[in-house]
Parts: sequence; C-alpha cells; structure tokens
Amino acid sequence: MTLKPLVAAIGAFAVVGASAQTVLTASSWLPPTHTLSMAQKEWCDLLEKNTTGKMKCNILPRGVSPAPGTMDAVKNGLADISYTVHGYTPGRFVLTQMAEVPFLGDKAEPLSVAFHRVASKYPEFDAEHQKAGVKVLAYFTHGPGIVFNTKRAITKPDDLQGLKFRVGGGMVNEISKTLGMNVTLKPAPDSYELLSTGVMDGTLFPAESTDSFKIDKIVKHATVFPGGLYNTSFVFMMNPARYDKLTADEKKAVDAVSGEVAARIFGKGWDRVDAIATENMKKNGVSIVAATPALISEVKVRVNKLERDWASAAEAKGLKNAGGVLSEFRSEVAKLQK
Repeated sequence: MTLKPLVAAIGAFAVVGASAQTVLTASSWLPPTHTLSMAQKEWCDLLEKNTTGKMKCNILPRGVSPAPGTMDAVKNGLADISYTVHGYTPGRFVLTQMAEVPFLGDKAEPLSVAFHRVASKYPEFDAEHQKAGVKVLAYFTHGPGIVFNTKRAITKPDDLQGLKFRVGGGMVNEISKTLGMNVTLKPAPDSYELLSTGVMDGTLFPAESTDSFKIDKIVKHATVFPGGLYNTSFVFMMNPARYDKLTADEKKAVDAVSGEVAARIFGKGWDRVDAIATENMKKNGVSIVAATPALISEVKVRVNKLERDWASAAEAKGLKNAGGVLSEFRSEVAKLQK
C-alpha cells in the first residue's frame, strides 16, 4: 500500500473510532462539590463503567441555565441530562407534590426509592413530564425539611409570625402559608445573600443546605420535625430526542443505571451530607431543637387539608384514588426505613 492510501485508511479508522463513543452533555446549576452535582457525576461514571467507555458524559463547567430554567434548557436540548426541583416551575407539576407533604420520612434514600417506585407505577406522573418536554430518568427527594432562622427558637406556630422566610416552591409554599408564614419563592443558591443581608430571616432547608450554601454561621436556630416538616421533589431528566437517537443497547445501558439505581445514588449522597452538616451546625453553635408534641400536633391539624386538596387536584389531573396512592407511598417509605 502506498503512503497516501495508508494515511487515508488510518484517517478513516480514526473517524470510526471517534464515533464509537456516545457522549451525553450533563449540566448542573449547583457547584461541582454539591451532593447533587456529585451524584450526577457518579451516575455518569457508572454509565461509562458499565459500557466500558462506549458511553460517557461531558460534564459542563457551569450550568446551561440558572436553576428555574433548567427543565426548559433540557427540553430545548441545551443539555442532554440534568436535574431540577419541580417547584421551580410553578403550575406545571401537581402529582409530584405527593413527595412534599409533611412527616414522610427521616432519610433521603428510602424516600427517594419509594418516590420513584410509586411514581413509576402510575403513568400519570410520567405524563406530566412528557407534557413539560423531558424524559424522566429518576424521581428523588432530599432529606427531611427543617425550619432555620436567625432570630429565635421556634416552639409554637406563633413564633413563626413576623419572620420572613425563603422557600423553594411546590408544597412547601402551601405548608408555609397554612402556618401563617411570610414566604418568598427564591432558588436555593440565593439563600446566603438573602440571609446575610437581612432581606430574609429564615429559610426552609434540609440539613445539607446549611453547608452547601454557607449559611451554617448565619442561621442561629433550627427546628426539626419527625419525618420532616416538608420535603422537596426532584427529577433527574434527559432530553427525549437525545434518548430516542440512542441505539437499543445504549438505551438499555441508560435505563440500567436510572430508575431506583439513580434514586439511591442521589438519596444516599444526600443522607451522607445531611449527617455532616448536622455535626457542623453543632460545632458552629446553631441551636437545634426538636419540635414539641404540641407544635407537631398543631402543624398536623393545619396541614391535613393540604393533603386532601392535593388528592383532589391530582385526581383532576387523572390520577385515580390519589389518597390511596399517597397512603401507598407512605407505606413504601416505612417499609424501606426499617
């Protein structure tokens, strides 16, 4: 073979070799050190390992959009995969608020797995996401929601009055209003500025977020509730057109590391950093108190209507026996927490 054909042959081989790897673009609106960014990377690493390098992620150095615009960014193909909070796009999602009601569970991993199991069982959940233009890879949640503030201990509902709180949207917004709280819907990354400047007096977060958003030296008081005062539902998602372009084997590879596998990755990561953050709060002198039985009882009385309202709204969106689905979810969480 002469030199010219040989060079051409090598070039053709290089093109074939380069095209043999499928690269998915991954975006995160949180820093690379945040547990959700790390969990997404863990998912990407597992996909690459399982496909012996035939599939991998290109993790972008910064998010393609601020948090509230991430779902539309994935829908529009600015990224192949990412995650978001359902409540960041108000009005789009009703059914997923099932995972946001009070007193669900004390750990993110069992909550996330139970959420994915139950939501995946009912196609109406997926239909909400199809309408929004994204493919669900997994549903998950953070750990139990805590009330943080810079002013005073919260031992009764009246203690919440006169304080301004940041919330992330979704069911937590309704819970807060039911408790008479003055709340403003803002993305989690805004918390440091809001609290450090005194624009807000408090925020509702899982323990992890005090570390992630550097507010563990700003907040002074934390009130914890058994099973959490609230939770936040998330979706790990993919651009549907990008998924459809994958080969059958590539789809199998993505599916194999999604679902409960991905839900466990995200949930387990959150539990780990929740524990670390709780210890750091103690070191920084944050007063952590358990909600009193009287406070818990009064919260239950006030928020019970929200579950009934959710069930009515979910049934209006096509989910039959929504109250029964919520009970099924609670039972699944309890089973997984044993």
